[in-house]
Amino acid sequence: MEVQIKDNKIFTPLKDKWLVLKPEEEVRQNYIVRLVNSYGFELSQMAQEVQVNNSQRGQGRAMADIVIWKSEADKLAEKSPVIVVECKAEHITIHEEDYFQGYNYASWAGADFFVTTNEKETRIFKVVKGLIPKRLEEIVNIPNAKEIKSDKKIDELLKQTKAFTRDEFSKLLFKCHNIIRNNDKLSPEAAFDEISKILFIKIRYERANSEHQIFSEDAFKADKASYEKYKPKDGKDFYQFLFDQTKEDFKDDDLFEPTEILRIRENSFEAIVKELQIYNLSTTSDDVKGIAFEQFLGRTFRGELGQFFTPRTVVDFMVDILDPQEGEIICDPCCGSGGFLIKAFEYVRAKIEEEIQVAKDKIKEKYYIEAYDKLSEKDKAKVDDQVTDLFTKLNAELDINNPKSRLRVLSYDCIFGTDANPRMSRTAKMNMIMHGDGHGGVHHNDGLLNVNGIFENRFDIILTNPPFGARVEKTLKITEADKYTDQERIEKYRKRYGSAYDEALKQVNNNIGKPLLNLYDTGKMSTLTEVLFIERCLNLLRPGGRMGIVLPEGVLNNTNLQKVRDYVEGKAKIILITSIPQDVFIASGATVKPSLLFFKKFTEEEQKEYNSIVKETNKKVKAKHDSRLKEITEALAKKGKDALSSDDKKAFKAEQKTIETKIETEIKAQVKEKFNYQIPIAEVEKAGISTTGAKIDNDLEPLAEEFMQYRQENTLWNFNSDEYIYSEFDEILKRQKFIHSQNKYSEPEIFYN
Repeated sequence: MEVQIKDNKIFTPLKDKWLVLKPEEEVRQNYIVRLVNSYGFELSQMAQEVQVNNSQRGQGRAMADIVIWKSEADKLAEKSPVIVVECKAEHITIHEEDYFQGYNYASWAGADFFVTTNEKETRIFKVVKGLIPKRLEEIVNIPNAKEIKSDKKIDELLKQTKAFTRDEFSKLLFKCHNIIRNNDKLSPEAAFDEISKILFIKIRYERANSEHQIFSEDAFKADKASYEKYKPKDGKDFYQFLFDQTKEDFKDDDLFEPTEILRIRENSFEAIVKELQIYNLSTTSDDVKGIAFEQFLGRTFRGELGQFFTPRTVVDFMVDILDPQEGEIICDPCCGSGGFLIKAFEYVRAKIEEEIQVAKDKIKEKYYIEAYDKLSEKDKAKVDDQVTDLFTKLNAELDINNPKSRLRVLSYDCIFGTDANPRMSRTAKMNMIMHGDGHGGVHHNDGLLNVNGIFENRFDIILTNPPFGARVEKTLKITEADKYTDQERIEKYRKRYGSAYDEALKQVNNNIGKPLLNLYDTGKMSTLTEVLFIERCLNLLRPGGRMGIVLPEGVLNNTNLQKVRDYVEGKAKIILITSIPQDVFIASGATVKPSLLFFKKFTEEEQKEYNSIVKETNKKVKAKHDSRLKEITEALAKKGKDALSSDDKKAFKAEQKTIETKIETEIKAQVKEKFNYQIPIAEVEKAGISTTGAKIDNDLEPLAEEFMQYRQENTLWNFNSDEYIYSEFDEILKRQKFIHSQNKYSEPEIFYN
């Protein structure tokens, strides 16, 4: 007889009545339903709430939610089970602490498989035996009722690790790509666009958590049949209708033009849906689908669009150097496939997760004290329930769907990017979704122009790899097409960013018909895109903000760009210059030797100090040469019979130029002497990637560690990052945030539902 469940009630042969369940019990019973109906297990070979250890202080009672044996006989003989399942309530996001807690249960029980589930997300691990410390290795699946009796099959499943899943997913994406190229005869880039559209459709469907959950071939056909019943005579095909719904849901992200359609046949669409149906993109872990998607991108685009991919070792190094903190706002105005934004997002997310773990450890220290061991089992259970409840509330900080969570703030308020290439802006969004989100701030837009929250004096950190070698034509003008006209979204952004947003709009609105170069001081010095982006990035930074940028080495030593270097030195301190081998970028198709430059924009006080030094130095140096320059000017101005001969004029003009050059040199030297600071310069021979893209030694890693020590010893910058404490007020867990501007903590607040 099949187990059945409906209306939050369950009927099984174990319980001869309907039950109303607690949320975590509901998840447990739902998973039992799945184990029976999908895997074929008998209820007689399972048990619930099984104690699997002797209670010790700091552990609580180890109660496994569901335990599965090979057979009823093994269960009755109290042999070690094969599978242990840990269940969490549906609204709880499962985190590392929960994995290790359940993993310990599985280890103590002697099981081979450990499963953790909250229905929306199910993750499966193999229990690594005989090694210290205990460790987790994620795998693909658990055995079914038939396979659980075969040691050989169990061994095969235990070998299908997360890395295996990642590689399989990457291969599957490439297989889907080939389906389109073969069936629809599209170019690699155009085929990739269609894959992106289908992935967005799949993500939208699975995030909605429909009854089918996975966007499978069967789900598609069932929904299509329902649609066809009511489709108007001239209605769109169902797969095009799905894409229209997806465009509507993602319209604020500017992913697709309103007129965009799926440019493949329906049979191609169905074939890809079928291939992808083994993965639920809303539950597959971020590090599986994120890295798989990157591998797919690499194989698809390295040749044609390599310039949009900054090598991972370089990205990691630059993020490590700038050390982004929670609450800092980060931007990449030339984001390409999103590498810098993804790494920064993951870097800060890891810090938040670490802090939540510390808060959990403090809770354990508070509740699992010596007195705990003397409690009755009933009272121990009460303490365990209280600790579990507090852990659940802390996990709300890591739930991206919780509007008050720290992860939500990081994802929606702190990550921004633009790319002028529509394909790449879509790719960056998809890449970020695959890695855990933060895509909402990414736009298809000229990186030199303001959009949404990307405007002047706003960012704490800029990380970017601008296009090299291209030029902005002097004839290129700002047009009405560059103007932002969506009034509904303008109002939304105005409400979000205040009067600063109205000022940001003026950059385009007040300059229609004018050359783009006119927006930038450096536009008078050079038309190179990399030069304009240096100024753009400095403008985007708030005073004291930090910047890491990949630049061709010529920017550092080309004599034609000296004025550009002078301009930058008048706006920011250079905190590190790192020369890296050309090999690193050859694998991405670049031919110019790059350098990594790091700046800290002047604080308001530093800018005043610098300007004052320049003004005073100008006055003193010019005064020293003023009388002679005046004599030359008067001599050159003589007319008539007093006029100089052509040879004398030539000599005076040459002297005038010499003096002016001398003045400029003296001013520079004195300003540098008075506004003096150390500039670390490093050159690495190996940066982790060879010319073929193979992995080699990486000298950037120890350099990042060395720089962090130097930066801390010399206090190169001060952090104003968010700081939180968690305390129980009248037995209610609340959060307080430290407000740096007021040097105090906020009022305690509840941050969970």
